[in-house]
Amino acid sequence: MELRFSSLFYACVIFLSGSVCGLQITSSGPASVEKASGETVTLECKFTLAAEDNGPLDIEWSIQPSDNQKEEKVLILYSGDRVYEDYYPPLRGRVHFVSSDPKNGDASITVMALISSDTGTYQCKVKKAPGISSQKVLLTVMVRPSKPRCSIEGSPYVGNDVVLRCKSTDGTSPIQYAWVKTSDSKLLPANAVLDAAAGTVKIRNATTAVSGSYLCTAQNRVGAEQCVLELKITTPPNTAGVVAGSVIGVLLFLLLLALLLFCCCRSRQKKKYEKEISYEIREDVPAPKSRISTARSFTSAGSQRSSLGSMSPSNLHEYTKTQYNKIPSEEYEAPPSHVPDPPPSLTPVIPVIPPSRVAGPNLSRMGAVPVMTPAQNRDGSIV
Repeated sequence: MELRFSSLFYACVIFLSGSVCGLQITSSGPASVEKASGETVTLECKFTLAAEDNGPLDIEWSIQPSDNQKEEKVLILYSGDRVYEDYYPPLRGRVHFVSSDPKNGDASITVMALISSDTGTYQCKVKKAPGISSQKVLLTVMVRPSKPRCSIEGSPYVGNDVVLRCKSTDGTSPIQYAWVKTSDSKLLPANAVLDAAAGTVKIRNATTAVSGSYLCTAQNRVGAEQCVLELKITTPPNTAGVVAGSVIGVLLFLLLLALLLFCCCRSRQKKKYEKEISYEIREDVPAPKSRISTARSFTSAGSQRSSLGSMSPSNLHEYTKTQYNKIPSEEYEAPPSHVPDPPPSLTPVIPVIPPSRVAGPNLSRMGAVPVMTPAQNRDGSIV
């Protein structure tokens, strides 16, 4: 059960005997405490009781809102000899009473693992009727500076202006920056201008004498961090030589690229030329000669078959007797030397020899089948 106390001011009750109530908070700690994030803080609240304070003891710690119109938040409570710690979720598990038995006069608390949002005004209120007393403590949780980053702005050459820069990305303001030279004279150069708030050191008209190691310290009220910077001032390079070298390098690169393209083109042309030559050689090869005798036999057989097509079965017997007796014995086939060569073309031309000029024995030798052709007169009639 959540218990809350009225914020009204309770005056000390005066008894008939004239004595004054004796409950008093006796803590003498500071009214304001500053701590770094991650640390643990103890907020003191010690009290004493009088004999007439015989009511139940209640101890309450609360955090006051920045806006007075808002209600205060109870953090931890002791009532009825019991401790209640789970009132405020942001501090749940991080706030405890210092004493295991606060009724003995020590109502101090500890807050662990502080974060920046724990900043606020904390109030300790002790009540034991008829007495009541309270005390407030301002807690400020600060974030120590993060490790700064050191850098150089400008060209570190003789005669130029250079700026040494130091900056922490995290930390509670105000953060102060300090620069010292850790080599040689241990002092900043005479021509250096320090800005402690911005963390910069500007060196005008730098010389080789300002070269060395520099240390920057970033600090606020709860901590400090450092970084080191090596500064080396050199003579400026020969820019004309650099430009000339760059131009020569570009020209060499372009020349190499042109040579590579030329070689690629020559290679492609050579392959194309070889391909065309191979095509021309293939076109000049004469076509293979065909077997004239076989073509002749096919032509002769075809002619004889066409002639048989006009014969009737009635005169086929007489035709067979007559034609076998009229086969000439003389061969009319021209020697191979008299056969004209085929024209120079890719498609061979097969000469056709009239079947009347081929001898019977030659037809048989060439694989032809003898067929009887009926005799015909001049007007085409079969005799």
